[in-house]
Amino acid sequence: MQEEKFDFDTLVERRGTDCLKYDFALRRGKPQNVLPLWVADMDFRTSEKIIAAICRRAEHGIFGYTESGDRYFDAVAGWMSRRHGWKIKKDWLVKTPGVVFALAMAVKAFTEAGDRVLIQQPVYYPFSEMIKDNGREVVSSDLILGADGKYHIDFEDFERKAAEEKTSLFLLCSPHNPVGRVWTEEELLKIGEICLKHHVTVVSDEIHEDFVWGTRKHIVFANLRKEFEDLSITCTSPAKTFNLSGLQVSNILIPSEKLRARFQKQIAAAGYSQLNTMGLTACEAAYCYGDDWYDAMMEYVSGNIRFMKSYLERELPQLTMTEPEGTYLVWVDFRRLGMSEPELERLIVKKANLWLDSGTIFGKASEGFERFNAACPRVILEKALEQLKRAVQHQEADLQPSITSGYRRL
Repeated sequence: MQEEKFDFDTLVERRGTDCLKYDFALRRGKPQNVLPLWVADMDFRTSEKIIAAICRRAEHGIFGYTESGDRYFDAVAGWMSRRHGWKIKKDWLVKTPGVVFALAMAVKAFTEAGDRVLIQQPVYYPFSEMIKDNGREVVSSDLILGADGKYHIDFEDFERKAAEEKTSLFLLCSPHNPVGRVWTEEELLKIGEICLKHHVTVVSDEIHEDFVWGTRKHIVFANLRKEFEDLSITCTSPAKTFNLSGLQVSNILIPSEKLRARFQKQIAAAGYSQLNTMGLTACEAAYCYGDDWYDAMMEYVSGNIRFMKSYLERELPQLTMTEPEGTYLVWVDFRRLGMSEPELERLIVKKANLWLDSGTIFGKASEGFERFNAACPRVILEKALEQLKRAVQHQEADLQPSITSGYRRL
């Protein structure tokens, strides 16, 4: 194939394409011209090799029911092997239209109405929404923000809640969204041992597995020990890695025949069978030909995160950024501004004209935090930070005592 050139600086107009991120602000209660850094997709064109594969498939002109064969599995297995050191087997693979869909199917498969499902807040908000919508109870072993600026697991609390009656399922987020932790081998081993001890099945959402920064390494939970393999469902997808979320393709890996049968039964009950043709085509092409694009994208996004860290330290020291070990999502603490949640929302949306994900949707412990998506051309990220700086400066100026009146302006 022709050598691919990479350009992540060029702005690609997404408005007018029925883009959730850009075109639905008014419908979701935001200003029409708000700058969005919320939902977790990238503002980059995917690899030209993936686009070419989709175009070739489209030229055929028939879009009937499509199933995947050996080439598809080999592509998935090849990626998991060379990128994560995990040798998977063909019969482990169950394809779904998305990871959240897979999480919902797992909740239905491995719990009953009224059962408790364990999570670690602050965490990706569809976890709790999907648990509640299926008539189960959310139990959170909240992560603890340490003096080192990182979030940590309270293992005593985690085990206490894993041991509770009717708690038989744990949803692991690895790497963790939104706090950006890449769990260490020691941490994952402790999680696994607790879940083994208390007969808790682990559904590991590893959709951000390909976004790990510095010298850290993503560790597949199921690949640590054979016992973990037997109690786990691993959720993967090229969606985040190659910006393919709209094509709805995820690869769920379930080594246990018993767990896999129960999971597949729920999918069948939902009336779902084959994935969409273009999702399968894109996934196969991404894992076969996308390495160079992926490596270049990672270098660019890591530069964005460094840029954002430097900018906040220099221009907005009132805010504290949790530097992500993984994901392209950045978790920022606004609490030193001393604002209520409604006040902070007005600052972000009305004054800074930004659309972020408010910390409150990730759990009660996240009030005063905001999640930024740093996977965009740097000019967009810089514009967003400049708008935020001006808004914070104006807010602080408004709270200073008035020179002429001696009263605080509110």
